[in-house]
Amino acid sequence: MSRQRDRMNRMDEDDVRIRPTRGNSRPRSKDRPTHDEAKVGTVVAVDRGRFTVSLADSDTGEERTVIYAVKAREIGRKGLVVGDDVDLVGDLSGVEDTQARIVRRQERISTLRRTADDSDPVERVIVANATQLAVVTATTNPDPSPGLIDRAFVAAYDAGIQPLLIVTKTDLHSPDELNRMYLPLDIPVFEVHKKCPTPALIAVLKNQVTVVVGHSGVGKSTLVNALVPGTDRSTGGVNQVTGKGRHTSTSVVAIALAGAGWIIDTPGIRSFGLAHVDADRVISSFEDLAPGIAQCPRACSHDEPDCGLNLWAPSQPPAVQQRLASMRRLLAGVGTPTS
Repeated sequence: MSRQRDRMNRMDEDDVRIRPTRGNSRPRSKDRPTHDEAKVGTVVAVDRGRFTVSLADSDTGEERTVIYAVKAREIGRKGLVVGDDVDLVGDLSGVEDTQARIVRRQERISTLRRTADDSDPVERVIVANATQLAVVTATTNPDPSPGLIDRAFVAAYDAGIQPLLIVTKTDLHSPDELNRMYLPLDIPVFEVHKKCPTPALIAVLKNQVTVVVGHSGVGKSTLVNALVPGTDRSTGGVNQVTGKGRHTSTSVVAIALAGAGWIIDTPGIRSFGLAHVDADRVISSFEDLAPGIAQCPRACSHDEPDCGLNLWAPSQPPAVQQRLASMRRLLAGVGTPTS
């Protein structure tokens, strides 16, 4: 014990290890990596924080290599959904059990959203960067739902996306009534007879990013399988008791079309809430009605006695009056414009 005390007494100050104070520690660099070497890819599937990304070939620009990735710290709390274009670093080989990091989300050109219902303040992003929204409906089994179709079209107008209507099972029941309902809106309508997409439908999908939505059982996944053979999206029939489709596809998946373009399959939906929609943005999509809207009073709902459209429409051709009626039907579930 005495020897230990003697040794401690002989220690000079150079032998003593002093923990540096926080002020003396090396300052953290504010510089962050720029990731100039990052490659661009498109998110094609999302599963519990893991992302499947199709990586663009640097020479041809075609989407070729499928890799798996996670979000890097640099991306922060930004959400990623199918359709997002992202910058990636790390192992981009696509070899099994390898993983890349997503370091940036590129600016979106469009964002398609919905809410659970019209009172739900929480917006759910369905897909990013879509250029077309194809609402798929069957003529029968299950019966068409004009309410859902209208709401999906409103969401498309709000997002600045071109709406389309695809009518399936036309071999089982005539689509004429549906066609007449949406003809005034100038929305392209495509009929699918015996599960076979027409050349016109295939052509309109080329070079576009098209998201398909609709009730379960209307044939969305069947259509995708026909457009991209070998995709093997799950399909199902209709519950004979409820008359509603059975949920088969359970996730949003982007699938590359032959040549160019993407089609994004989504699970069947029961409702399409529009709590996030600004009616003014919907109205702005109807440019041919602008002269009548200009005569409306402030905060006009466009479905009231003093609406300027009531004075303007009677002097217009019948087709314009039908289009106005269709627009009012679409707006019925949205609420009052903000201006």
